[in-house]
Amino acid sequence: MDPPTGPSLGPYDYDLLVIGGGSGGLAVAKEAAGLRRKVLILDLVAPSLRGTERELGGSSLNKDSIRKFLQQASLLGKAIQDSQKYGWRFKEEASHDWSELAEAVVEQVKTRSEEMKRELKSCGVFFLRARGELVGPHTVEATEVGGRTRRLTAETVVIATGDRPQYLGIPGDREHCLTSQGLLTLPHPPGRTLVVGGSAEGLECAGFLCGLGLPVTVMLQPDLLPGFDGKMAQKIENHMIVSGVDFLYHCSVTKVEQTEDGGKNVISGESGTTPQQVTKGRLRVTIISQEGQTKQEDFDTVLLTVGRKALTRDIGLECVGVQCSQDSGGILVNESDQTSVDHIYAIGSVQHGRPSTTGLSMHAGTLLARRLYGEDDILCDYTNVPTVVLTPLEYAACGLCEEKANLTFGEDSVEVYHSYYWPLEWELPARNKNSCYVKVICHTPDHDRVVGVHIMGPNAGDILQGFVAAMKCGLTKRQLDATVGIHPGSAQVLSSLTQTQRMSEALMMRGNC
Repeated sequence: MDPPTGPSLGPYDYDLLVIGGGSGGLAVAKEAAGLRRKVLILDLVAPSLRGTERELGGSSLNKDSIRKFLQQASLLGKAIQDSQKYGWRFKEEASHDWSELAEAVVEQVKTRSEEMKRELKSCGVFFLRARGELVGPHTVEATEVGGRTRRLTAETVVIATGDRPQYLGIPGDREHCLTSQGLLTLPHPPGRTLVVGGSAEGLECAGFLCGLGLPVTVMLQPDLLPGFDGKMAQKIENHMIVSGVDFLYHCSVTKVEQTEDGGKNVISGESGTTPQQVTKGRLRVTIISQEGQTKQEDFDTVLLTVGRKALTRDIGLECVGVQCSQDSGGILVNESDQTSVDHIYAIGSVQHGRPSTTGLSMHAGTLLARRLYGEDDILCDYTNVPTVVLTPLEYAACGLCEEKANLTFGEDSVEVYHSYYWPLEWELPARNKNSCYVKVICHTPDHDRVVGVHIMGPNAGDILQGFVAAMKCGLTKRQLDATVGIHPGSAQVLSSLTQTQRMSEALMMRGNC
């Protein structure tokens, strides 16, 4: 819905103006409009990937959709192999078409974006395809794609511009490398791929490509799944190695150059920038080890997954005194998601030092609108935020990792219950019996309260969801043990944990004697 051009009835043009179309921004806008407030969203859907448009929904919402589609593509390939053990026979050998997958996923993201625009309109939210910049305490300058500018005023402003992938800052990274945003813009399969970075995003991409039968190497920079449970990360790494993914340790990339001329191909660009002409062809990567030794390897694609940075530059934050972190660029907020300027708020991955998931951003945005315009005063709880890593063998977690629990409570006050399990659907195809794994971390002095749940296995995120609600209610190990498990099903393993890590370690020590 385009914004009205007539005069405002109040002191401001809008009650609420949202800069950026991220998931949290959409949530706060829709909820505020439902509370009968006049709301405008400014989101510049500027050309980015291969000259196409970045779709409404922000980096998190669209990225989450894409990562789920790609995980499913990988899982279907494995399911075809398993199906033979279930009696299925195919007249033709199964093969994968990269271009069909890429086209279908991109088209689906566009469709979802159009649906969101229609939903905004039905909610009464005004939407303007423009870039927003704060030029005064309550004034935002909107610059449309064609260059037309106008100044709009609002009583309250919410920043929901999201984040963007980072580059390495080495010769050839912007000219020859892809970020995850550009992967699906390739008109051909990526071939032999180097994934730089051991983040969740990097492992997801590596797992997906490996699942399609492509050779993949992951270079950790510096750690594997930073911020997640270390032992769980090691188990994911082991499973990926068994699946055929190679890993490079204690080294870094210093240069990427083209060795074969494949012409020019527009494949990447950042929000608000001109799409880049990136060379297509065989790439030579210079790698230096921790000891200073240098080697070169050739790849077809180099994918950078070395972190993301908040999109806070050039939107006028310094003009009005909104404080940001010098390190991350993220906006500093208080417990109410309020910035250093009273009437300006920030939601989602643009915040500094907060966990960031699509579900959390939407939840926080809804609560913010209710605090501003409803009768609620409920703050968003940024603890016990569930998250999922969509590797082919999925990993979901909520609460503390083991390292953080030991640091917070002390090792003597922490008990870790764990178990491997074998999904029933894996038995006929005889999949690896020691791949799927769960662990529950308890704070023993507090009635064995569950402070962390970690699951690695099929549909781990869906399994975890109900336990997240229980953790919010103060779930204890005794209550977990009293829960009736659903059979047949994988989730029942969580209600029958008897083995602790201390017991397992003691058994291992006896076995070594």
